[in-house]
Amino acid sequence: MTLPAAFQFALHPNRSVQPQAATALRHAILTGILPPGTRLSEQDIADAIGTSRQPVREAFLRLSGEGLLDIRPQRGTFVSKINALEVLDARFVREAVEVDLIRLACQNPTPEGLQTLRALVARQSAAATPADFMGLDETFHRTIAQIAGKARAWDHLQRLKSQMDRVRFLQLQDFPIPALIDAHARMVDAISARAPDRAEAEIRTHLRLIEADLPGIQSAHPDYFTP
Repeated sequence: MTLPAAFQFALHPNRSVQPQAATALRHAILTGILPPGTRLSEQDIADAIGTSRQPVREAFLRLSGEGLLDIRPQRGTFVSKINALEVLDARFVREAVEVDLIRLACQNPTPEGLQTLRALVARQSAAATPADFMGLDETFHRTIAQIAGKARAWDHLQRLKSQMDRVRFLQLQDFPIPALIDAHARMVDAISARAPDRAEAEIRTHLRLIEADLPGIQSAHPDYFTP
């Protein structure tokens, strides 16, 4: 296989290779650099990031567990297609968790936490690409969990929401990002005002956008989804 030119990654010499390989592959899959159906070679990935095949094999197994790769014996490893039902289930669970997180964050927001959230909203406005915005969006929601004192709860969501994140990236190709930034700003205002009901309403509306947009995304990108 020939890897896309956009697949570029430099290993950090003082960190474990396997998590770095998994992170690089996950990012490439979530952002469409490696689209569904792409066949992956352990050796080619290892050569691209400058490592041996073993950590890449372990990364493949990890991403297979997240539903991002299909490992087919005797046939190869392929980027999986998106299952719309899994996306809807993940959205349902994510909403249930994040509602509790933002309500907890409203109980005792720290000046430092609020300052971080506002800085992230400002940086989102300057994001050059949907991928840049996605990274900042992820940090924004993680910061709410940290303010709530439940950062580990957010970490537990990561494997569950991988398919949802793939749809979110497709959604951002056409969705007006400024509307999402305005929603984030309203969440920060609600947390600052210690208004949990308002914060809950904002995050529920925010997270349900993907459900409303999913049929249109499927129609626009039929090759990305399972039948």
